[in-house]
Amino acid sequence: MTTMRDLIVGPDTPTPPYPILVEGTVVEGFGRGGKQLGIPTANLPSSVVDQALENIPIGVYYGWAQVQDDIVRPMVMSLGWNPYFKNEKRSGEVHIIHEFKEDFYGKNMKVAILAYIRAEKDYTSLEALVEDIQCDIRAAQESLKRAEYAAVQNSSFFNQS
Repeated sequence: MTTMRDLIVGPDTPTPPYPILVEGTVVEGFGRGGKQLGIPTANLPSSVVDQALENIPIGVYYGWAQVQDDIVRPMVMSLGWNPYFKNEKRSGEVHIIHEFKEDFYGKNMKVAILAYIRAEKDYTSLEALVEDIQCDIRAAQESLKRAEYAAVQNSSFFNQS
């Protein structure tokens, strides 16, 4: 089964309520992203998910993220309940599109959410979930190439000390 979707998602320029800028300390999640899915995630603290992100729809988003003083990198973020795993608490899981050598629990992460990709889904298999996430990653990479989206990577939000 191959998922076919548009590779460019969202309008030509971020439109309100975007960008949504959040920051928090990376917390431990369920340990599924890297181990079970092969797609490691950095989890936002529940205070950010419950307060700063309470008014945006459940689903998958893309934008930019930065851990500590590392460079700003593209990201996809799942905001929701993760029905395949039957979560009982809403979570914000950021997959930074880069292969890191180590975990960064306890480090500060800044996230600029720029657009919505799709609604959260329940999956019948782990393979279907991973396939959809891979489509999300490709859509984020292509969508972030547009000038107005790319410019956010160099915004003052990421460049403040």
